[in-house]
Order: sequence, then structure tokens, then C-alpha cells
Amino acid sequence: MKYKFRPKTPFLVVDGVVKSSKGVALIRRVFPPHIDKYTLPGGFVKIGESCEEAVKREVKEEIGIRVKIKKLVGVYSDPKRDPRGHIVSVSFLCQALSTKLKAGDDARTAAWFKSKPRKIAFDHARILKDAKAW
Repeated sequence: MKYKFRPKTPFLVVDGVVKSSKGVALIRRVFPPHIDKYTLPGGFVKIGESCEEAVKREVKEEIGIRVKIKKLVGVYSDPKRDPRGHIVSVSFLCQALSTKLKAGDDARTAAWFKSKPRKIAFDHARILKDAKAW
């Protein structure tokens, strides 16, 4: 079915709260917004891709490991959560299938954290709290 119009809607992203015995995996951003602040690995969902597929792909691209999704943490839809515009995040708690991180894609660095670092971007501190990450 073809629509005669395209509705204007928020963009959709996924974020992964990736846990292992070493802590929670975070990346340090290399691109704006929030250069050099820490974030969860994640990114935009592609057309034809489920949120579950997207979070697995994005985690692999950003920190170089595969994950198993444990549960949905939540949906974060505050129109002001991202300075680029109205972006909705579907966030998942994931179990790391390995612990050797490799920064890639949007990451300057990737590391395991046993506690929350000071400079966390977006609303990722709230997502980490909701996931009971530490």
C-alpha cells in the first residue's frame, strides 16, 4: 500500500546497556553532539530492521562485541533528550558475549566501567539508573 503523504515523526534509535563481569560498556564520543562525553553504544534503526536487530548491530559496530538481549529497559521520548532533534530511544539491557572491547564507528574509546563516569551525555545516566547498571 502506498501512502500519498509521509507523516513527520521522531527519529528512532536504540541504546544498549551492555553488562559483563567487568562492568558496563560505554563509549567516548568522537562526533558531535557531546564530543568526548560517555554514552551507551547505540544508534539509528535502519528501515526494515527491528529494534532488537539494530541494538545488536550498533553494539557490534561501536564496541566490537556480540550481545544477548536480556530485557527492555525502556523507551525514552522526551523531545529535548537530544540536541539534534526529536529522537526516541528504545533501550535494552544486554549481556556481553565477550569482554574484549574495540572502539569503532562513533567511538573514540570503549571501556568497561564499574561505576558511573562524570561526563555522561544525553539522558544516558537515567537509562543506566533505570537498568540498575551498578
